[in-house]
Amino acid sequence: MDSLRTSVDIPRDLHRRLHEAAKLRGCSARQLILESVERIVLETCPQRPRRRLSLERAPVSSRGRVFDLSSEEIHDLIEFP
Repeated sequence: MDSLRTSVDIPRDLHRRLHEAAKLRGCSARQLILESVERIVLETCPQRPRRRLSLERAPVSSRGRVFDLSSEEIHDLIEFP
């Protein structure tokens, strides 16, 4: 794994609580720090907006006759068990 070493000064009490939390989770303090940093980075990265499907035109062109049916008419045509 390609990584860089960095150092961070944290308050003594927070350091103690970090190691306690890591012990409770059954992992190292390093793993807990990396998971936390990764989660924060993912939360703050802008995500691509989802493209919405336009219902203005059919996504597939029609090759037959056009049906102009209401929801009720369609419901009447479908056989339900």
